[in-house]
Amino acid sequence: MILDMHAHVIPPEALREVNPAEEWRPRVFRDEQGKQKVDHGGVVIGAATREFVHIDRILAEQRPAGVDVIALSPWTSLFNYERSTDDALRSGRLQNEAIARYVRDYPQQVAGYGTVPLQYPALAAREAAHVVKQLGLNGIEIGTNVNGVYLGDEKLLPFWEAVAALDTFVFVHPVPGVGGPLMRQYDLGNLYGNPAENGLTTASLIFGGVLERFPSLKICIAHGGGVLPYIIGRLDQGYRARARSKTIITRLPSEYLRMLYFDTITHSAEALRYLIAVVGADHVLLGSDYPFDMGYERPAELVNSLNLPPAEAQAILGASAARLLKFSAA
Repeated sequence: MILDMHAHVIPPEALREVNPAEEWRPRVFRDEQGKQKVDHGGVVIGAATREFVHIDRILAEQRPAGVDVIALSPWTSLFNYERSTDDALRSGRLQNEAIARYVRDYPQQVAGYGTVPLQYPALAAREAAHVVKQLGLNGIEIGTNVNGVYLGDEKLLPFWEAVAALDTFVFVHPVPGVGGPLMRQYDLGNLYGNPAENGLTTASLIFGGVLERFPSLKICIAHGGGVLPYIIGRLDQGYRARARSKTIITRLPSEYLRMLYFDTITHSAEALRYLIAVVGADHVLLGSDYPFDMGYERPAELVNSLNLPPAEAQAILGASAARLLKFSAA
């Protein structure tokens, strides 16, 4: 089974046409050349090059891609972390209920993650229970930071306590954070900013003691963990040499790194092989970043190019994700 654990969708219920008065809603349209565009808050992007809205078309695109199961999550621009309680809760529930319906309607082809209003940690904890227990979704997607607060911050402990108790999967995806004016040039906000965000929030999770306190957490960091797996030796040396690095954690950062999971979106066979060597094949999960141009149309090809032992390849291509997501196509 090939399971793509990193893909996004905008449900039709979330579109601007449904309620133009709600500013958080995007508009998805085709330009004069027939290319898909997304207008969100007056900013138009063309990076979502494949079907973004309609579930039947999304699933049709998976067959030539060789994907058996796609795990759908909200578009990160619709986390709405900057919104009020009512707006954040309503917009999140609308998306979660749509994705839950896809899971019910296509039980052999679709898994799904919900979103929670993480800017209100106590509410996010309650909503996580709703996502898992009432809606039956396979996990929760969150951003790398919440209005500048990174994931190891003690403010977010109520959320981590809740998901640990729920024994549910958490998928961490980058949102804007690090950088300054340079990030607005050359698309560096995506090219550099996203992996930098992934790395920074992973360091926050480690040094902030979230993994120390909740060792049963099942957390996957998008884009191969960003920069962090490739500087883990420096973090270990910092732990040995600098007293402030030992404020909370009791082991080398690399030991906590191996408690996490990472997707395959590295854009480099050499980088993916290194990631597997550092954290183990059983902690690497297939991802495409569908429907974006910075993802993979055929995500399994990079994994297959490594000529891994069959058991390792099977774990990465779908077996580990199916276990973590508690997904069964039967």
